[in-house]
This record gives sequence, C-alpha cells and structure tokens, in this order.
Amino acid sequence: MSDTYLAMPKVELHVHLEGAMRPETLLRLARRNGIALPVTREDEFADWYRFIDFPHFVEVYLALSGAIRTQEDLHDLTRDFLLEQARQNVLHTEATYTAQTIHQSTGMAFADQIAAIRQAADDMRESHGISLRLIVDIPRNLSSPEQSARTAGWVAEAHGDGLVAALGLGGYEVGYPPEDFADAFAIAREAGVPAVIHAGETEGPASIRGALDALHAVRIGHGTACVQDPALMDRLRDSQVMLEVCPSSNLCLGVVPEMAAHPLPRMVEAGLNVCINSDDPPLFSTTLTDEYAIVAEELGLGADFLRAQNLAAARAALLPETERAALAARLEAA
Repeated sequence: MSDTYLAMPKVELHVHLEGAMRPETLLRLARRNGIALPVTREDEFADWYRFIDFPHFVEVYLALSGAIRTQEDLHDLTRDFLLEQARQNVLHTEATYTAQTIHQSTGMAFADQIAAIRQAADDMRESHGISLRLIVDIPRNLSSPEQSARTAGWVAEAHGDGLVAALGLGGYEVGYPPEDFADAFAIAREAGVPAVIHAGETEGPASIRGALDALHAVRIGHGTACVQDPALMDRLRDSQVMLEVCPSSNLCLGVVPEMAAHPLPRMVEAGLNVCINSDDPPLFSTTLTDEYAIVAEELGLGADFLRAQNLAAARAALLPETERAALAARLEAA
C-alpha cells in the first residue's frame, strides 16, 4: 500500500456502518452482550470475515448486526468506524445504516439509535475534524410495505437534523426492483428527503432506470450495469448523477470475473460521474486506501483521477451548500 494513497484526503459516499465493523469491535461487543460467535480470537477473524460466497457474506453481516444491542454498542461502533476513517484521512463520510434490523432485534427506538450515533460523530468531528452523515436504508429483501413506510417516516421526521441525510434502498437486488418501493420513497420525497439507491450491481440496466424514474435517485450505489445500455450511459453522462463504485465488492460478489475486467475505466472514459468506495471493507478484505491503489495501479486511472473523483464526491455530498464548498476547498488546498 502506497503512503501516497493513505495520505490523500478523501471523501467516501458508499460504506455500510455495520458492514465496516472491524473484528476487534465485533469481539468486544459480543463479549459485552454474551453473544457466541463462530470464532473467539482476533487472529481467527480474518479468515472468517473473508468473503467466500453470498450466503457466507449474509451470515457474517447478520452476526455484525446482531452484536449491536444497546446505545453504547452503537456509539462504540460509530467511534471505531470513524477512527479508522480518520486514520485513512477520510474528511467526510456518508454511511448507509439499516435502522430497521436494530429496531426489530432489540426494540431500540429510531431516535435512540440516532442519538447514540450522533454523540460519537460529534465527538469525532471535534477531536479529528471529520464529518459523518447517514443514509438510512430500507433492506429490500427484508422489508414489508409497512416496514418500508415506517423507515421512510423515520427518515422524513429526522431529515435536516444534521445527521440523517437520505433514504436509501439496499439489500439483495435480484427480485426486488425499485418500483416495488415507490410508495415508501414518495413519503420521504414529500418531506424533501433525497433518495440514494443501490442499483445496477447484481441486476441490469432496468434496475438503474427504476431507481431514477420510480424513486428519483440523486445517487446510485454501484451502477456498473449501465455499461450494458448505451442510451442509459448517455443519460447518466448528461445528468451527471453520481455512481458510487466499489471495485473489490464487485469482484467478490461476482459482478466482474477479474479486476482487469471492471467497467470503471469505460465509465470514466464515457464521462460518467463516479467516485470510489469500500462498501463493506473488512468483509471484502479491503480498505478505502486499498481501493485507491487498485484503481490507480490495476485499472490505470492514476492519482489525477483520484483527486478529481474526490472533488466530485464532495460536490455530490448531501450537505448544505456552504459545507459542500468548504469540503471541496479542504480537498483542493491539500
């Protein structure tokens, strides 16, 4: 790993708070809450975390989420996550967070979840000068229409509080098209809440079109399937909707057969608005800094591209205009 990529100031728009839980954090939370795990020592976690297939990925992800039982747990998860972001010189992060699963497993009210995350975020902003916003998502394969509407209501009420920035749609894409969630996103849209949608990762261009047309997405998580549809590529180029690309995640999930086949260079050459992200970094044996090295050295896009995409990510951040401008200025000054 080059120190150049580590030192580069960064913005990250696509990373899952629970999915970024490091092994030492999971072990501490599991011990605190009396939760049995398949492994018990930190030196065993690397192999267990490492992506094998999608069912294993789900098993590990559910273990991460299931270890969160209290507000203290959420605070500690957020603090540990942001300490790692600070280590990698990530100035601003927009993290996806699935409040529904925590509510269902613990009964913890949404307001209490947000209060715990906010305390850690405020402390880290004060001590390290970094900022966090949340994209609270609907897990498409785990949500009934009633649960989706409830999450949308939570987000609509909290939007504008300085932490909750958008309503997201995540989870397993196949069989759960964006159109199925139009009613929930209408609730959020009426309250002025933007939509950030996972689409075009394990499904084709129709998923991206649905995210844009039915849910009015302002950003697309992944979106790599757009290269299958020239007309969609033209639309994305003209609109400059941000595509949050996660190369190692795409490789692990079989979206691309090998890193050399990743469509990111084609997307950049076509003039699409893209940024680089880590998704669920410990589960895909990566970090945001590693993703930068992959993009520069294996995909040949170089440091100039990395600097440019950071500025593009800052301009696509869900922040008030003055804060976006200040973030872009910090990147340019560095």
